[in-house]
Amino acid sequence: MKHFISIHDITREEFDQLLNLALKLKKENKEGIAHPILKGKTLGMIFTKSSTRTRISFEVGMYQLGGHPLFLNANDMQLGRGESIYDTANVMSRFVDGIMIRTYDHQDVLDLARYGTVPVINALTDYLHPCQALADLMTVYEHKGRLRGLKLAYVGDGNNVAHSLLYACAKAGVNMSVATPKGYACAPEVVKNAKEDALETGAVIVETEDPVEAVKDADVICTDTWVSMGQEAEKAKRIEIFKDYQVNAELFGKAKEDAVFIHCLPAYRGYEVTEDVIDGPRSIVFDEAENRLHAQKAVLATLMVDRN
Repeated sequence: MKHFISIHDITREEFDQLLNLALKLKKENKEGIAHPILKGKTLGMIFTKSSTRTRISFEVGMYQLGGHPLFLNANDMQLGRGESIYDTANVMSRFVDGIMIRTYDHQDVLDLARYGTVPVINALTDYLHPCQALADLMTVYEHKGRLRGLKLAYVGDGNNVAHSLLYACAKAGVNMSVATPKGYACAPEVVKNAKEDALETGAVIVETEDPVEAVKDADVICTDTWVSMGQEAEKAKRIEIFKDYQVNAELFGKAKEDAVFIHCLPAYRGYEVTEDVIDGPRSIVFDEAENRLHAQKAVLATLMVDRN
């Protein structure tokens, strides 16, 4: 594993190893065991898309692993003034030991990995959000004690979060149902790739436009904002289109009695989810947010520890 760009790109064994390492790092961190395994290492963190959880979790994660995080926004870099990805990748590779990028265009991440010589971590693009999906399934495992054979229902926009969850569930053997309005389904190539990955684990991938069908007998229900960054001009239109895809008590009641709720945050109560669900006893969104830290530490450790 040279980079962490898409969960589809890694093997089922590599996904399991990341999950197990994340659980181990979290457990030992809670026990006060230090892990200075990236001492002397620097992670360059490129943000062209703002963030709360991503910046904090990667910065704290690098500190906990003994390394140094370097925050760079578009205004700090010549990349924001027209310098090519080719030049940026080559220059940064001479300075840092790894690059994390959170941006709009997925091709930027692919090009950084292509032209640079250090590991590249996809911290979010408009196409994929693999760090979130790893943390999501880590959290589900903690609460359910297993992954294989569970059913996860995703209700809402077929966006980057849904895409990476499809890949993660396929690798982990989790059955996944995705309910999206017509015209807002997941990218066909992502569904195709996930179904191919699922052949190895026996996971079942289902697409539907009916949220009730999706959540029936689900162990986990997930949703995401209806209006992602860059879509603000479509807000009124999207609210109207997605209004029947709100995760509320009625819809949540169609799932299993012990179903849990996840959301990558930020959440907009009263839109994609109601307060009684996200703030209710079966919501595990803050455990999920915490696990971004430990899941990403597993990725950092896997990619950046010297193996000579």
